[in-house]
Amino acid sequence: MQRQFEDVLLGSIELFCLAAELESFTEAANAASVTPAAVSRTVARLEERLGVRLFVRTTRQIRLTDAGRRYFEQCRLALAQLAEAEREATGQQTAPTGVLRISMPTPYGHYRVLPLLAEFRKRYPGVTVETHLSNRNIDFGEEGFDLAIRGAAPGDSGLIARTIEDAELVVIASPAYLRGAAKLKTPDDLNHHDCVQYALPSTGRNLPWLFKHEGEVVETMTSGACTSSGDVLAGATLARHGAGIFQTYRFIVEKDLAEGTLKELLIPYGGCSRPFVLLYPHARHLSSRVRSFVDFLMERLGS
Repeated sequence: MQRQFEDVLLGSIELFCLAAELESFTEAANAASVTPAAVSRTVARLEERLGVRLFVRTTRQIRLTDAGRRYFEQCRLALAQLAEAEREATGQQTAPTGVLRISMPTPYGHYRVLPLLAEFRKRYPGVTVETHLSNRNIDFGEEGFDLAIRGAAPGDSGLIARTIEDAELVVIASPAYLRGAAKLKTPDDLNHHDCVQYALPSTGRNLPWLFKHEGEVVETMTSGACTSSGDVLAGATLARHGAGIFQTYRFIVEKDLAEGTLKELLIPYGGCSRPFVLLYPHARHLSSRVRSFVDFLMERLGS
């Protein structure tokens, strides 16, 4: 195989990452026991090799450019994988270590994953966890995530997709809204009600509601004066305060249902669900921290 990298490049990348993490050539130099001028020259050589500026420099500070940020995220992952490969090769890998970066939807993060992280950290204290709560699709390569949880696997993404659970949906409203409201016996009656909408961030279109009718799942479009986008929790909050009827995940509102602050509606047409899928890139040697978290999440939440 033809060599693509010079012998000094790995050390240059390590110094660059150190400067990016510490946001200072001087602090990076102190940490690496070299001079600030050596760090500056190293970064300049990298910039010349790549043909892009990695840092914006002022007399007081440095900060990564957009290209520098993307390069840093990928280099940080590559260095972590090299370090782990070395530990495994020398038999030193006794427990998962390093930074685990996870992107997940807001409701699933708050109600399912975040409550489990203390338990995961107790089991694997060498792993540092960074969480990013958002409903947008992320780019694993450019943004440096190890794992993502989404409502569906992107088509032809080349990612491994494992369904964690099929989360049950419920239709809910507050007692205040229901007082004096029109009758509600079938999904067709929703036409006479104010239904809180959730717009998909990817398309801007309102999400259809799901009902079971004679054993078949039926999609139903509803309408209402209030719409939320980007955060399903907003719809539940609106319904909780009397803005209308909403379909959401049972795990978000089960406490409200038990306490009576929300009422479950159209129960005979219930039983539908939407999946939550764990996504991660294909890798011949999956890092131990990613593998450990996947196994942990499937153990604790997998249906």
